[in-house]
Amino acid sequence: MAETCRQEQDSLGTMTLTEKTAYGVHTARALQNFDLSDVRLRAFPELVKALAMVKLAAARSNAELQVLPNGTADTIIEVCEEIIAGKHHEHFLIDMIQGGAGTSTNMNANEVIANIGLQKRGLPFGTYSEIHPNDAVNCSQSTNDVYPTAIRLAAVAMCSDLSRALSSLSGTFAGKAEEFADVEKVGRTQLQDAVPMTLGMEFAAFAATVAEDIERIAQLSLLLHEVNLGGTAVGTGVNAPPGYQARVIEHLSDVSGLQLTSAKNLLEASYDLGAFITFSGVLKRIAVKLSKICNDLRLLSSGPIAGIGEIRLPPMQAGSSIMPGKVNPVIPEAVNQVAYQVVGNDVTITMAAEAGQLQLNAMEPIIVFNLLSSIRLLCRAVTMLDEKCVKGIEADRDRCAELLDKSLVNAAALVPIIGYERAARIAKTALAEGKTLKETALELRELSVAEFDNIQNGTLY
Repeated sequence: MAETCRQEQDSLGTMTLTEKTAYGVHTARALQNFDLSDVRLRAFPELVKALAMVKLAAARSNAELQVLPNGTADTIIEVCEEIIAGKHHEHFLIDMIQGGAGTSTNMNANEVIANIGLQKRGLPFGTYSEIHPNDAVNCSQSTNDVYPTAIRLAAVAMCSDLSRALSSLSGTFAGKAEEFADVEKVGRTQLQDAVPMTLGMEFAAFAATVAEDIERIAQLSLLLHEVNLGGTAVGTGVNAPPGYQARVIEHLSDVSGLQLTSAKNLLEASYDLGAFITFSGVLKRIAVKLSKICNDLRLLSSGPIAGIGEIRLPPMQAGSSIMPGKVNPVIPEAVNQVAYQVVGNDVTITMAAEAGQLQLNAMEPIIVFNLLSSIRLLCRAVTMLDEKCVKGIEADRDRCAELLDKSLVNAAALVPIIGYERAARIAKTALAEGKTLKETALELRELSVAEFDNIQNGTLY
């Protein structure tokens, strides 16, 4: 049996939709126009929920200001509450990359909320004389204040998970630092033997560098608490009733649990996306630092025979289709690649923010796509690194002791006692003759056994 259809009309003409389609003509046109990334709006539930929060806050404000009938507002609020609870997300189908500065996303939200509301009243989809997507759901709003506000809410929501993941990873590194506190090893600069240290020190530094970015996220996310909601199209507040702006931000703060504030200049806030550049910058910082840590883990675990081999990463999968028994550091390698993607996303966000023209920036869709993608990628990568790699790292104590014993890293400790030139002569001779630093120092009669041992024992903090 053929599915029954309905007709919807916009300024461009008429479109045919199935009777069960919960979106409307504007969403349908966008679906025809934008088939780019294969990543749909529903792929980011935090953004869908944020859009519903904005619509809910607007409906409450409009009802209180008597520009929207209470019954209509109540229905909109009920649908929005269900979307915030995770329902109806399957109808949010717009491609994340789209033209129109996010208009298609806003229209998608308006139409779905209106149609689900009509369904609750026992009316067929498309009966917009009862609840209109634009006149009711979008009352006192514009895409230009709804969309950037929702982006901010979504980013802040997703960063809670990222902060928790970073906190867990830092704690795991700190635990390993305690476990490895007594493992003496060679410290290296520029991949050359430098000074003695402990493996515990190395892992404590990893813990510290991860932990400090949790605070950076908290600080910079405050930039996203400033919104332009109520400014409507370009920041003038056109079509919004007096008192709406303060009221809608108060309601949105309540429903989101965030202390939101209004931008000081709504015209400026309509096109300036500097907050996204700054926030993306901290994501790039996290990515770069994580990648450096993973580079170190790969180097320290290299081998198992012909490399450094001071630590052992947990084996996760076979490493070669031709070399039996080979195991690769696949988890750190994957994190490296996530880091490169996040850095690339930051470049895109920067260029898109620069592309604003006059009173609007039409490139917001690519900003939200890359910003939320970076947060999600980092969150998953950090959790993967924590659970599938760092928790299972083991120290090869014998290897650390062997390399330390054969190295010349204690030469630096001789300088305060015998001076740079004499210490350099000992190190150079030891390297040339394949002897230990101690053997050479004794042969050259620069130090006694007791003097050398006292110096060596005092090299670690």
